[in-house]
Amino acid sequence: MIANQILLLLLMLSVLPSSAALPLSPGNIGNLFGTSESDGKILQRSKRGWMWNQFFLLEEYTGNDHQYVGKLHSNMDKNDGNVKYVLTGDGAGTLFLIDEKSGDIHATKRLDREEKAMYTLHAKVLDRNTNAELEPDTEFNIKIHDINDNAPKFAKEIYFASVPEMSEVGTSVVTVTATDADDQTYGNSAKLVYSILQGQPYFSVDSENGTIKTALPGMDRELKENYQVVIQAKDMAGQMGGLSGTTTVSITLSDVNDSPPRFANHSFRVTAVESTDIGGAIGRIKADDPDVGHNAEMEYSIVGGHDIFNIITDQTTQEGVIIIKKALDYESKRDYEFRVEVKNTYLDARFIHGLQFKDYATVKVTVEDVDEPPVFTRNPYIIEVHEDTAAGSFVGVVSARDPDADNKPVKYSIDRHTDLERLFNIDSVNGTITTLKALDREMSKWHNISVVATEINNPRQTTRVPVFIKVLDVNDNAPEFAMSYDTFVCENVKAGQLIQTISAVDTDEPLVGHKFVFSISATNPNFTIVDREDNTANILTRRGGFSRREMSMYFLPVVISDNDYPIQSSTSTLIVRVCACDSRGNMQSCNPEVLPFSDGLTTGALVAILLCVIILLSESPRRCECVCMTLVTVAMPVKLAYGAQTKHHVNEV
Repeated sequence: MIANQILLLLLMLSVLPSSAALPLSPGNIGNLFGTSESDGKILQRSKRGWMWNQFFLLEEYTGNDHQYVGKLHSNMDKNDGNVKYVLTGDGAGTLFLIDEKSGDIHATKRLDREEKAMYTLHAKVLDRNTNAELEPDTEFNIKIHDINDNAPKFAKEIYFASVPEMSEVGTSVVTVTATDADDQTYGNSAKLVYSILQGQPYFSVDSENGTIKTALPGMDRELKENYQVVIQAKDMAGQMGGLSGTTTVSITLSDVNDSPPRFANHSFRVTAVESTDIGGAIGRIKADDPDVGHNAEMEYSIVGGHDIFNIITDQTTQEGVIIIKKALDYESKRDYEFRVEVKNTYLDARFIHGLQFKDYATVKVTVEDVDEPPVFTRNPYIIEVHEDTAAGSFVGVVSARDPDADNKPVKYSIDRHTDLERLFNIDSVNGTITTLKALDREMSKWHNISVVATEINNPRQTTRVPVFIKVLDVNDNAPEFAMSYDTFVCENVKAGQLIQTISAVDTDEPLVGHKFVFSISATNPNFTIVDREDNTANILTRRGGFSRREMSMYFLPVVISDNDYPIQSSTSTLIVRVCACDSRGNMQSCNPEVLPFSDGLTTGALVAILLCVIILLSESPRRCECVCMTLVTVAMPVKLAYGAQTKHHVNEV
C-alpha cells in the first residue's frame, strides 16, 4: 500500500501546474500551499535565483504526447519575454526539449530505466536581446523512476546437481539464483521469492536464497536415480501480479555403499580338464551388487583356503575367477567341493549396522579325463659309470608309465641330437641304457642325453626326460711335471744349495686327492732331491765346483709316482744349465766358452742317440720321441761348442 501511495503522489505531482512541478524552495512555499507569512512578505533566496534541484520521471510512458518533465524558472524572469532558457547535457535537444520562454521541459521518447537510470543536464538563463548570462550555468538531474517491467531470469535454463542417496532431510543440494533488471532499491519490483513447481515431495527450496534441499528421508538411488526439479523466481515479493521466471534442475542421487553383494545362486558347478596348467582359470562366478563404482567392488575368497584351487577377483567384471594351484589328476580324484565368500572391498560405517555385507556360495568342481603323455618315475635322472668301461656295459635304467586308467604300454628311445657321438644305447622295451663305446673321463666328465618315452598306441603322446651320466675316474694316467722349468746352477755354487722346486699334475681325480712321490737315482753325484710332502720337491746340489767348460748342462731324470690304485708313474727330465753368477748367486751368463771343434758327431751326441734307442725299447713311442728330440737337440750344440770334451756330458746324467 505504501508503494502505491508513493506512485499516486508522483503521478499527481506530474500533472500539477508548472510552478508546482518544481522542487520546493523557501521562495515559493507559501504561494504553493496558500499559507500566510508572519510578516506579510515573500521570503527571497539570498544566494541564487534557481527554484529547483531535481526532477523525477516514470519510465515506459505510453501516452501520445510528449511526457511532461517539469519547469525551470528563475527569479530573474519578470515574465516580460526578455529571459531565454537554454538546456544542454544528456539528451538535450533530442530526448529532452525545453520551452525557451516558459522553461517547461518535456521528454520526447519513451524512456527505459534499465537502459539509463539518470540523466545529467545543464541549464542557462540568458538575456534574449544580448545573450548575456543572467544566471550561471547550473547542473540538475532527471531521475527515471522504475516500474515492474522486467521478469526474473536465471543464468541457465537447466542446472545439474547431485546429492548422496540416503541423505538426511534438509541436506543442501545446490543454490540457484535469478536476477531482476528492475531497481533493487525502489519498491518490490526486484524483490524475488523462490518456490518449487515440480520435484515435491522429494525436494524443497529456500524462498529467500534459492537453496534446494532434500525433503524426503531414505531416497534410494537403486530405486530412483534422477529427478527433475522446476524452480520459480517471482518478483513483487511473490505477490499477485508479479513477474516470474523458471529454471530446471536435474538432480542425480550419487551412490553410497548401502547394498551388500549377494549371490543370485548359492551353488555353482565347474568342469575342469585334468591337463589344465597351474595358474589356469577353470571357471567364473559372480555376485550382484546394485551399488556402482568403488562401492560395488568385491573380493572373493575360499573359506578356509584350498590346496588345489584359488579364487581371484577380476577387477573389470567383478567376477570371481577360479584358478588351479596344483595339477589335477583324474585318476587320483575326480570331484571337489568348497565354499566361496564374497564381500565389499570398501565399507561405509553408516550402513553396516544390522546388515551382513558378505555372502556365501558352494562351488563343485568335476575333473574330466584326458589322454596324458607318459610320466617318468624321476625327472631328471643322474647315473654314474666308470671310465674305460667296455662297450655294451650297463649304465642305468629309466622307467615311465601311462598315467591314464588304461595304462597303455610305452617304448623308449634316445634323442640322437643329444648323443651325436653315439656313445649310448637304450632298450626300447625296458629302458636299460648301455654303452656303445668306451668312455674316457679325461675327454668328458659328463654326458647329457634326452630319453623319450612314447605311447605305443598314440605316438603323439611323448615325454622327454634329461639323463645326466657322470663318468667316474679310474687311475689310468701317470703324473708329470706341472710346467716346463728353466733351471740353472752357478759355477761357484756350494753343496746343498737349492736350485729348483718342482711340482706335478695328474689328469685323474682320486677321491682322497693327489699324493705324489718324487725320486732320482741315489747314485747321482751332482744333485739330490728332497720330497716336501705337499706334492712338491726341492732339487739340491750334491757338490760344488761346476764348470761350463767341463759341462754346460745336465739332464736329470725325475721319477714321479701317484698314490692311487693301480699306481701310475712316469719319468720327467729336468734340464739344468751351468751359468756364471756373481757373489750373490745372480745369473750373469750361461753361454759356453767357444772352443775349436772337430768334424763329425761328438761323443755326447752319440751317447744321446744310444739313449734314444734304449728308451725306444722300453717306453711308448710318443714319449721316447719327445725325449730323443730333446737329447739330440741339446747334444748337437754341446758338440759344436766343446768338441771332444762333450764326452763328459753323458757321464754326468
